[in-house]
Amino acid sequence: EVRLVESGGGLVQPGGSLKLSCAASGFISPHYVIGWFRQAPGKAREGVSCFSNSDGSTYYGDSVKGRFTVSSDNAKKVVYLQMNNLEPEDPAVYLCAAREYGGTWSCGPVLSYAYDDWGQGIPVTVSS
Repeated sequence: EVRLVESGGGLVQPGGSLKLSCAASGFISPHYVIGWFRQAPGKAREGVSCFSNSDGSTYYGDSVKGRFTVSSDNAKKVVYLQMNNLEPEDPAVYLCAAREYGGTWSCGPVLSYAYDDWGQGIPVTVSS
Protein backbone atom coordinates (compact mmCIF):
# COMPACT_ATOMS: atom_id res chain seq x y z
CA GLU A 1 0.00 0.00 0.00
CA VAL A 2 1.38 3.37 -1.04
CA ARG A 3 1.49 5.96 1.72
CA LEU A 4 2.17 9.66 1.20
CA VAL A 5 2.76 12.14 4.02
CA GLU A 6 3.09 15.87 3.44
CA SER A 7 4.91 18.23 5.78
CA GLY A 8 6.30 21.76 5.84
CA GLY A 9 3.18 23.84 5.43
CA GLY A 10 2.25 26.82 7.54
CA LEU A 11 1.91 30.59 7.56
CA VAL A 12 4.16 32.85 5.54
CA GLN A 13 4.10 36.51 4.58
CA PRO A 14 3.56 37.56 0.96
CA GLY A 15 6.84 37.27 -0.87
CA GLY A 16 8.08 34.64 1.54
CA SER A 17 9.07 31.02 0.99
CA LEU A 18 8.08 27.58 2.20
CA LYS A 19 9.39 24.13 1.39
CA LEU A 20 6.92 21.25 1.37
CA SER A 21 7.94 17.61 1.61
CA CYS A 22 6.13 14.51 0.45
CA ALA A 23 7.47 11.32 2.01
CA ALA A 24 6.42 8.24 0.06
CA SER A 25 6.48 4.57 0.96
CA GLY A 26 5.05 1.30 -0.24
CA PHE A 27 5.92 1.50 -3.92
CA ILE A 28 6.15 -1.81 -5.73
CA SER A 29 7.57 -0.41 -8.97
CA PRO A 30 10.89 1.47 -9.09
CA HIS A 31 9.26 3.92 -11.52
CA TYR A 32 6.82 6.49 -10.19
CA VAL A 33 5.66 10.06 -10.59
CA ILE A 34 4.81 12.36 -7.69
CA GLY A 35 2.44 15.22 -8.38
CA TRP A 36 1.71 18.27 -6.27
CA PHE A 37 -1.79 19.70 -6.24
CA ARG A 38 -3.52 22.46 -4.35
CA GLN A 39 -7.10 23.15 -3.50
CA ALA A 40 -8.41 26.42 -2.15
CA PRO A 41 -11.90 26.79 -0.66
CA GLY A 42 -14.51 27.02 -3.38
CA LYS A 43 -12.01 26.36 -6.15
CA ALA A 44 -11.22 23.34 -8.26
CA ARG A 45 -8.17 21.24 -7.47
CA GLU A 46 -5.20 22.58 -9.42
CA GLY A 47 -2.18 20.62 -10.57
CA VAL A 48 0.94 22.50 -9.50
CA SER A 49 3.96 20.40 -10.36
CA CYS A 50 5.25 16.88 -10.83
CA PHE A 51 8.48 14.93 -10.63
CA SER A 52 9.36 11.66 -12.30
CA ASN A 53 11.93 9.58 -10.49
CA SER A 54 12.63 7.47 -13.59
CA ASP A 55 13.96 10.24 -15.83
CA GLY A 56 14.11 13.25 -13.51
CA SER A 57 11.62 15.20 -15.61
CA THR A 58 9.54 17.95 -14.03
CA TYR A 59 6.51 19.96 -14.98
CA TYR A 60 5.02 23.19 -13.63
CA GLY A 61 1.63 24.78 -13.95
CA ASP A 62 1.58 28.27 -15.44
CA SER A 63 0.53 29.87 -12.16
CA VAL A 64 3.69 28.71 -10.35
CA LYS A 65 6.27 28.54 -13.12
CA GLY A 66 9.39 30.46 -12.15
CA ARG A 67 8.44 30.56 -8.47
CA PHE A 68 8.13 26.90 -7.44
CA THR A 69 10.77 24.21 -7.83
CA VAL A 70 10.26 20.47 -7.41
CA SER A 71 13.11 18.16 -6.45
CA SER A 72 13.63 14.74 -4.97
CA ASP A 73 15.79 12.65 -2.71
CA ASN A 74 15.23 9.38 -4.55
CA ALA A 75 17.03 7.30 -1.95
CA LYS A 76 14.67 8.51 0.76
CA LYS A 77 11.65 8.65 -1.59
CA VAL A 78 10.95 12.23 -0.57
CA VAL A 79 9.82 14.85 -3.10
CA TYR A 80 10.11 18.52 -2.21
CA LEU A 81 8.25 21.57 -3.44
CA GLN A 82 10.19 24.77 -2.85
CA MET A 83 7.78 27.66 -3.03
CA ASN A 84 9.28 31.13 -3.39
CA ASN A 85 7.74 34.57 -3.75
CA LEU A 86 4.42 33.33 -2.38
CA GLU A 87 1.46 35.40 -3.48
CA PRO A 88 -2.01 36.00 -2.04
CA GLU A 89 -3.34 33.58 -4.70
CA ASP A 90 -1.22 30.68 -3.42
CA PRO A 91 -2.96 29.77 -0.12
CA ALA A 92 -4.58 26.36 -0.29
CA VAL A 93 -4.35 22.85 1.01
CA TYR A 94 -1.41 21.31 -0.83
CA LEU A 95 -1.53 17.60 -1.57
CA CYS A 96 0.92 15.20 -3.09
CA ALA A 97 -0.17 12.25 -5.17
CA ALA A 98 1.58 9.30 -6.77
CA ARG A 99 1.30 6.87 -9.61
CA GLU A 100 3.54 3.89 -10.31
CA TYR A 101 4.54 2.84 -13.80
CA GLY A 102 6.00 -0.31 -15.29
CA GLY A 103 8.79 1.63 -16.98
CA THR A 104 10.17 5.11 -17.54
CA TRP A 105 7.49 7.80 -17.55
CA SER A 106 7.99 11.51 -18.08
CA CYS A 107 6.09 14.26 -16.30
CA GLY A 108 3.47 16.22 -18.19
CA PRO A 109 0.36 18.24 -17.34
CA VAL A 110 -0.60 17.48 -13.74
CA LEU A 111 -4.10 16.00 -13.83
CA SER A 112 -5.92 14.50 -10.85
CA TYR A 113 -7.24 11.44 -12.67
CA ALA A 114 -3.74 10.33 -13.57
CA TYR A 115 -2.82 9.63 -9.94
CA ASP A 116 -3.79 6.66 -7.82
CA ASP A 117 -2.66 7.50 -4.31
CA TRP A 118 -3.02 10.70 -2.32
CA GLY A 119 -1.71 12.25 0.84
CA GLN A 120 -3.91 13.96 3.40
CA GLY A 121 -2.84 17.44 2.42
CA ILE A 122 -1.25 20.28 4.34
CA PRO A 123 -2.42 23.89 4.57
CA VAL A 124 -0.40 26.83 3.31
CA THR A 125 -1.46 30.32 4.35
CA VAL A 126 -0.08 33.55 2.93
CA SER A 127 -0.88 36.57 5.03
CA SER A 128 0.76 39.67 6.40
